[in-house]
Amino acid sequence: MPTSIARSGSVLADFLATVAQSESAAAQATYTDALVDGQLGDPDENGFTVDPENSRISEAEPAVSGGVSTTIIIIAAVVGVVGLIAVVVVAIFLMRRHAARDKPPKKASSSMELEPNVAGNSDDGYQSLRMPRRQKSDHTYQGLMASSKTEDTPDVAYEDVKPSSEFPRNQLNIKEKLGQGEFGSVYKAEAWKISGGEGVKTVAVKELKGMSSPTASTAFFKELTVLKLLGTHPNVVSFLGCCTDAEPFYLLLEYVSGGSLQSNLRTSRTQQTYGNLHGGSKSLSSRDLTKFAWDVAKGMTFLSSKKIIHRDLASRNVLVSADRTCKVSDFGFSREGDEYERTTKTRLPIRWMAPESLFHRKYTTKTDVWAFGVLLWEIVTLGATPYPGMSKREVMDGVQQGYRMDKPKHCDAKLYNLMQSCWEVDPARRPEFRKIQRTLDSLMETEHDYINLATLDENTYTSLQTASDEKY
Repeated sequence: MPTSIARSGSVLADFLATVAQSESAAAQATYTDALVDGQLGDPDENGFTVDPENSRISEAEPAVSGGVSTTIIIIAAVVGVVGLIAVVVVAIFLMRRHAARDKPPKKASSSMELEPNVAGNSDDGYQSLRMPRRQKSDHTYQGLMASSKTEDTPDVAYEDVKPSSEFPRNQLNIKEKLGQGEFGSVYKAEAWKISGGEGVKTVAVKELKGMSSPTASTAFFKELTVLKLLGTHPNVVSFLGCCTDAEPFYLLLEYVSGGSLQSNLRTSRTQQTYGNLHGGSKSLSSRDLTKFAWDVAKGMTFLSSKKIIHRDLASRNVLVSADRTCKVSDFGFSREGDEYERTTKTRLPIRWMAPESLFHRKYTTKTDVWAFGVLLWEIVTLGATPYPGMSKREVMDGVQQGYRMDKPKHCDAKLYNLMQSCWEVDPARRPEFRKIQRTLDSLMETEHDYINLATLDENTYTSLQTASDEKY
């Protein structure tokens, strides 16, 4: 067939005339039969369609295969099924996680055993763990890298003590004993011309007993190293100097007259008049308690900026001044750096420890954040022992399974939400101390009572000391 006929789109009469001139009778019959069906040629091979009404010929459109549509339908169905399965899996995960938080912990196996208690030890809330024998951990816990800073074999690092920190022993007058520490006693003393001042100043003296073990000596000088990094902050006990020229060794610290935060909280219970303001000038109000938390948060923000990991933050290790300002103290466990891994056995504050510290020996400022959440719970309950009614083994198993302490009924949801954020299992999801401080800043700006002492259930929070078998 001539090309001019194939592409011209001419009228039917002209087309038939051309066919009559160029094709045989048989060919004409074939075209005529094709015209009856309204189509010339194979539609899949660029054939033509004839419109009898207007006598026009146009190129036929190739037939569309139904296979493509079927494939699209199958793909859409598969994607829909996969999406539905994903939604179901996520829903089941969230339900199980919520159930794990709400129900009491079950017994769980642990690779760690509790050390037998030493007879005669005071009930101080610490416990030794018998760690499995192994090499230094390379475990990473929720994004925490293994730390290069570890506790080495005990060695007394006298060379780390700078002469400028030394205070003349003959200018120090030891007075009464304030308390007993792990490796020695704490005394009240008078120091003459200390820290460049004039006259006599009252100080606290932490003593390392003579003939102490190498472990005690190492702990003493490591604490001294941390203290010298502190600087000055109104919510951190100040380091004033040391006496290390001869035994007994002394650490000289700011004297804080009000005692520990824990003792202040517990004493307040005996003065309660079942109103939100306790009776008497020594009582505590809801705002006092919120301010205690705010003070500690400010002190810890300062320490974290100095890259100091406290490792033993609890109400017993916070002191209260005469004007009720809280100051973070007791740096015996503290270490300098971003991360730290414990490699030696020591007595541990189990009820205040984050999972990565309990089970993987890892410490960062985020483990201090976890402890702050427990300390906040202590403040709200006026010094009750965390995880009331649970043994130390049950605490460890519960923390490992995701158990968290319930909200005290007299505690505002905003404070409890802050506690919960500190207890996130993933350290990266816990807030920085500066964010915690900003949260408490905003709470202090309002007149709202976030701790309703009038509804404090003292029967629920009667545990004011740990069980007799809970030692370091």
